[in-house]
Amino acid sequence: MKHLISILKKVGQPTKVLETPDGSRVLVLPHGGRVLGLFAPQSEDNFYWTHPALNSVAEARALYASDAWQNSGGDRTWLAPEVDVFFPDFPKLVRYEQPRALDPGRYRVIENEAGFKLEKRLTLRLSRSKAEIGLKITKSFSPAPSPLRHGCGLDLPDVAYAGYTQHVALELVGPSRTTKAQIGLWNLTQMPHGGDLLMPTFSRNEPRHIFSTGGAIPERDLNVSDHLVRYRMRQKGEHKISLCAVAMTGRAGYLHRSGSEWSLVVRNFVVNPSGEYVDVPWDEPDRLGFAVQACSVNSALGAFSELEYHIPAIGGDTGCTHSNDTAQVWAFRGPKARIVQIARTLVAGDSLVTV
Repeated sequence: MKHLISILKKVGQPTKVLETPDGSRVLVLPHGGRVLGLFAPQSEDNFYWTHPALNSVAEARALYASDAWQNSGGDRTWLAPEVDVFFPDFPKLVRYEQPRALDPGRYRVIENEAGFKLEKRLTLRLSRSKAEIGLKITKSFSPAPSPLRHGCGLDLPDVAYAGYTQHVALELVGPSRTTKAQIGLWNLTQMPHGGDLLMPTFSRNEPRHIFSTGGAIPERDLNVSDHLVRYRMRQKGEHKISLCAVAMTGRAGYLHRSGSEWSLVVRNFVVNPSGEYVDVPWDEPDRLGFAVQACSVNSALGAFSELEYHIPAIGGDTGCTHSNDTAQVWAFRGPKARIVQIARTLVAGDSLVTV
C-alpha cells in the first residue's frame, strides 16, 4: 500500500485512507472515485487488481497524461444502461467510449465528522433518447466487521480479513428531475485474473452472454446448477455474462490462488426484483431485468476478473429522482482449506463441490 500511495503522490494523484477499528485499510483514489486497494492488517498485499502502470512513476505519469481510458483498477462506479452511456452511435456498436465526465470525472473530497466523502456533478447525453441529464454522485465508506467474527462454527486463526462498506447515492439534478429517461448506478470490482466467480441463486439462472472476443467461453468454465453459477475466469480475450435479478441472492464471491495462499473477495449487496434494472444485452435493447454481471478480461486492457452489480434505476416511470446503495466487501486470505470453508459458509454452500 505504501508503494502505491508513494507513486500516486509523485504523479499528482493524492489518495485517502480509511482505517477501520479491525485494522482493515481502504485506499481511495479520488481520481475516478475508486477504492483502489483493500488491505488486511499488517499486510501490503492488495485484494484488488490495479493497473500495472502504477508500479512505476514514469508509467503511471504516462497513464494519467494519456487521452485513453485511465483504468486505475479497484472498485469503481459507472452508470447504466451501457448501450445509452457507452455506445454513442447505438444501435451501431463500432464505438465504445467511456465518457470522461463519468470516468474519471471530477470527484471532490469533502471532509466531514465521519471522515470524508466523494462527490461529483456531471452531465451525460444518452444515445437512444438523445436526452442530456444532470446528475450528482456521492460516495462514502465505513467499516464492515467480519461476518465471521463471532465464530459461526469456524476456527480461523490463520486467516487474514479486511472489509468495508460502500455507500453510493445517485441524484437527478435541476431540470433533469423530470426526465423521461431512466438511469441506474452500476458498481464494478476488479480482482486479479484467473480465479472462480461464485454467484449463488435461489433457482436456476441461465447466464446471458453479452460479448466474447478471442473465442467463446468453454463449457467447462461456466457451470450452472440450481443454486450456483460458477465462472472459471481463465480465458484469453474479453468475455461478459449477465444474470437476471429475480433469482439472485445479493451475494457473490471470487476465489483466487496466489502462490501458496488463497483469497476470497465477497460482495454483499441488495437485489430488488421489484426495481427497474435497465441494463440490457447489446442485441436485445428491450430485455430488462439484469442485476449481476461478470466480465473476464485478459487482453490489451489488462488481466482482471470483474464482478459487477446494478442498482434499480431512477427517472422516467420509476417516479424516483434519487437512489441509495449500501454494500459490503468482505475479503479473506489464508490456506486453501480455510478459504474454501469460508466460501461454503458465505457464498456457495454445498454447491461448491471442488476447487
